[in-house]
Amino acid sequence: MTYGVPVTERVTSRQRPAAPTRPGQTPLSKAEKRAAAREARAREVAAAKRKQFLSVVGAAAAVIAVIALVVWLSLRSDGSDPAQPGLASSAGAPASGDPSTAAQKPFPPVPEGADPALSTKPVVTKGTGTVTKLTPTVLIEGKGAATQAGQTISVNYVGVTFVDGKEFDASWNSKQPLEFQLGGGRVIPGWDQGLVGIKVGSRVQLDIPSNLAYGDDPSSGKPIGTLRFVVDVLAAN
Repeated sequence: MTYGVPVTERVTSRQRPAAPTRPGQTPLSKAEKRAAAREARAREVAAAKRKQFLSVVGAAAAVIAVIALVVWLSLRSDGSDPAQPGLASSAGAPASGDPSTAAQKPFPPVPEGADPALSTKPVVTKGTGTVTKLTPTVLIEGKGAATQAGQTISVNYVGVTFVDGKEFDASWNSKQPLEFQLGGGRVIPGWDQGLVGIKVGSRVQLDIPSNLAYGDDPSSGKPIGTLRFVVDVLAAN
């Protein structure tokens, strides 16, 4: 005989109810479970695609950065960098020409028999009056052949602004003459025109109006107005 609880109300281990669900939640049907699994899988696929897309974007950005660096370095190496002294974008020498390779030779490489003054950097002073046309003045006449358009010439130079004599460029500062093709459009017009017919070994002063130099726009970042150059012609080939 059992006391206290009716036999019909006893609960055996086999008759225990299933674990309750969360409040307000009903058990999922098989169809709902399959739908939930498909949704979870779709989220996983979408996350993987986003990760792959970000990886591709990162790789593309790295490639673009490398290309930009290569372009920048190539611009510097071909002489088109306006910050380099002596180039046509900032002074009188070639915009795309290479500096002379004579840097390893004694500086300056004065022609044999030339005036010893060419071994010393000239003092260039400001000008007076108004310059309306290109004015070459031979300060020291050399003994070599006269230069011709189309030749590659090697020069030393100092450039100053005409009105105040302020130096803005000089090959002497880098101890490296410059080479360029005369009359080839790779220098300012005042150089292309004013250095034709100058004998090798000469020192010539060029007073150049702005229309044959860099103009008068101060926003260009280049020396403006009338310019004065003193140029030593060291060689012509």
